[in-house]
Amino acid sequence: MSQTPASTDLPTLGVGLFFEDYSVGQKFRTLSRTLTETDIVNFIGVTGMTEVIFTDLTYKKGVGEAGRVAPAALSYTLMEGLLCQYVIQGTGLALLEISKKVLAPVVAGDTLHLEVEVLEARPTSKPGRGIVKARHDIVNQRGETVITYEATRMVLAREG
Repeated sequence: MSQTPASTDLPTLGVGLFFEDYSVGQKFRTLSRTLTETDIVNFIGVTGMTEVIFTDLTYKKGVGEAGRVAPAALSYTLMEGLLCQYVIQGTGLALLEISKKVLAPVVAGDTLHLEVEVLEARPTSKPGRGIVKARHDIVNQRGETVITYEATRMVLAREG
């Protein structure tokens, strides 16, 4: 049985944005993702973040009344996962710097998406890559920003 070689003339779907695709002021949003009880339990188990605020719904009455509280790290990493899948897949070279502020709690059942604004885009001194700095707002289903962060990444350029 012979196999047909892959055509190099066909575009590859799923490749992220190249450096040339970014412009200062550009804005976009990701798809949404609902955090589940299972997500939270698995995350705290695998990371060892077994603080009572995440494991005891009766701890500090009022904190967990809306549901199981998710570690901010979980919300952040889920949104970074969406970026990896759709924005920087195959083009992201390095996460260079990040600054983050947690503004509100996230609980099981919250649905989050990411709103991104490009703040800076500049080529590096070496050809074939550039630096992109962006503000990322993690927004819940009520339109509230729950986490905001700026990230600086090195990304692949098409040219060079």
